Order: sequence, then structure tokens, then C-alpha cells
Amino acid sequence: VKTSLPTVELLEKAHAFPCQYLFKIIGKADQAFLAMVVAVVREELLIEVDPPFRVREAVGGRHVSITLAPVVQSACQVIAIYRRVGLLNGLVVMF
Repeated sequence: VKTSLPTVELLEKAHAFPCQYLFKIIGKADQAFLAMVVAVVREELLIEVDPPFRVREAVGGRHVSITLAPVVQSACQVIAIYRRVGLLNGLVVMF
């Protein structure tokens, strides 16, 4: 999966940190993938509870769309989350 990450400058222009940031991640439809995505966000943000998220199954059921809306402190946290999610098995695309 090749995804170009936004730059710190671009993120700081578009968002006033700290703020709620929307991540969209599409991957294989299994509970392990969802759990790994949520775990990455929790670990990176050092939060005790799951961030707000929604899951939608794609037509055909092979993929899920995960929308997460955690509060992030900086553009660097956003990029760190994208980098770690980018390494997960089952990832199709993220934006």
C-alpha cells in the first residue's frame, strides 16, 4: 500500500492543534484489523479508552471502513499514527 503522508506544514495550516482529527482507514474485514487500528491510536496518543470510531462494512463484506475521530495534540502525532497504521497487515487505503 503506497500512501503519501501529509507534511507537518500542511497539517498545521489546515488544523489548529490540539483538535479532533478524522482518520479514514479501509482494510480487511476482520476483528483483528479493527483492534490493531484502535490499539495504534490509543498507544500513539497515550489514551486509556478507545477513541470515537465508526465501522462500516463494504458491499460484499471483504473490507471495512473505519472512521476514527481522536483528539490529537500535534501534526507529528497525526503523522505517527499514519506511519504505524501503514505497517498493518490488511490495510487497503488510508486518508
